[in-house]
Amino acid sequence: MSFWMSVLPPTPPRPPLPGDADADVCIVGAGYTGLWTAYYLAAADPALRVTVLEARTAGFGASGRNGGWCSALFPKSVLALARAYGREPALALNAAMEATVDEVGRVAAAEAIDCDYAKGGTVVLARTPLQLERARHDAEEAAAFGIDLRLLPAEEASARVGATGVLGGTYTPHCAAIQPAKLVRGLAEACERRGVRIYEQTPVTRLTAGRAETPHGTVRAPIVVRATEGFTPGLPGLRRAIAPVYSLMIATDPLPPDFWSAAGLAQRETFSDHRHLIIYGQRTADDRLAFGGRGAPYHFGSAVDPAFDREPRVFAELRRVLGELFPALGEVPVAHTWGGPLGIARDWMASVGLDAATGLAWAGGYVGDGVGTSNLAGRTLADLIRRVDSDLVRLPWVGHRSRRWEPEPLRWLGVNASLRMMTAADAAESRTGRASRRAALLGRVLGH
Repeated sequence: MSFWMSVLPPTPPRPPLPGDADADVCIVGAGYTGLWTAYYLAAADPALRVTVLEARTAGFGASGRNGGWCSALFPKSVLALARAYGREPALALNAAMEATVDEVGRVAAAEAIDCDYAKGGTVVLARTPLQLERARHDAEEAAAFGIDLRLLPAEEASARVGATGVLGGTYTPHCAAIQPAKLVRGLAEACERRGVRIYEQTPVTRLTAGRAETPHGTVRAPIVVRATEGFTPGLPGLRRAIAPVYSLMIATDPLPPDFWSAAGLAQRETFSDHRHLIIYGQRTADDRLAFGGRGAPYHFGSAVDPAFDREPRVFAELRRVLGELFPALGEVPVAHTWGGPLGIARDWMASVGLDAATGLAWAGGYVGDGVGTSNLAGRTLADLIRRVDSDLVRLPWVGHRSRRWEPEPLRWLGVNASLRMMTAADAAESRTGRASRRAALLGRVLGH
C-alpha cells in the first residue's frame, strides 16, 4: 500500500461484477484514465450506460502510488513533437496539457474532492555546471516555442527549494502538487454519483471487440476502453504493447517548521534536478517530504508483481539522495516506502485513440507523467466515443500507434541497459565534470 492510500480511512472494496451485463461503454481499469473517461462521458450524456471493471480496487495501480505531480509534462518534448508533426500541432498539445492542470483543479473543486491541490509549479534544480548548462538549454528551447519555462538564478532557485549546492534551475508554473489517492478515490465517487457502475475485484481475462470477459461474467458493449497502463501486458495479445517499469518512493513523517524555514517549498512547489536518472519530490499538505525516482529494474517478460514494489537498495539510495539535497534532515528516518509500475511505449509516445471499425479504444504510455495526461485522455476519449469534432480529437497524439517492444530477452536487456546507462552517466559526470555522450545519444534515440 502506498503512503497516500495508507492515510485514508479504510473502505470495503466494491462488489465484483455479478454476472453477464450489457453497457454502452465498458472501461477496463479504474485508475485515472478509466475514471476520467467515465466521468466526462457521464457528465456529457447521463443516459449512457457506463461500466468500469477493476481487477483490484480503484486507484490500486499508478493512480494511487505516483509522486503527486499534476503537471503539463508529456513524454515527448515539444521539439520532438514539432519535428514529427509540425510546430502548431506540437504547441496545441502543449497548450492542452497546460490547461489540463487547471481542469483537474476545477473538477476537484466542483466535486468537493479535497485532494490537497496546490498549484505551486515545478522547480528543476541545477546543482553542477553541467546541469546548469542543461537548464539553460531547456529554457532557450522553451523560449523558442513561446513556452513558459524560466531560467532561475541561484538565489531564486535556492529561495524556492533550499537544497545544497544550487547553481540555478528552471521554473514552470504549470504543475500542482496533489494527494493522488484522495483524487482517485474522490473521482470514483464522483463517477458513481453520475450513474457510472464500478465493479472491483473483477479482473478482465480477455478483451475483444464488443466484449470484456471476466471470471464473473462478460460485459458486452459497442465501445470497450483499455485503460490499464502498466498492467496492459497481462492481457492476451498485449505482452509487448507496453513495458512496465517500476518507480519507487519514500516519505518522511511530518517535519517541523524550522526545517521548512530552510528547505523552502513555501508554495508546495514540486521539485527535481537536471540529473539523467529521474528524481521527483513534493512537500505534502501535512509537511512531509515525499520523494521518488527510477532505478528499480525492469522484470523479464514485462512481469508485474506486488513483490517488485520492494527494492531496499533503491529505497536506501533515495534516502541518501534526499539527505544530500537537504542535510538538515539529519537522521530523520524514512516512515513509508512503496512503489508501482508505470507504462512506457516503445517510441516513448503516449497515445489515445478509438478504432471505429472494432469499437476498441485505448489510452496510455504516459512514462510516469499520467496524472495530468490521463485527464486529457479522458476528455479526448469522451469526445471520440461521442463523435464530437473538437480541438482535442485533432491533437497529434490521437490515433498514434507505437510499434511493439522487442521479444525477450532483447526487451529485458534493452530496458535495463538504458536504466543502468543513466545511472552510470550521472556518476561519470560527477567524477569527470564532462557531459555524458552515451546519455545524450540515448536521449536522441528516445526522441527527447
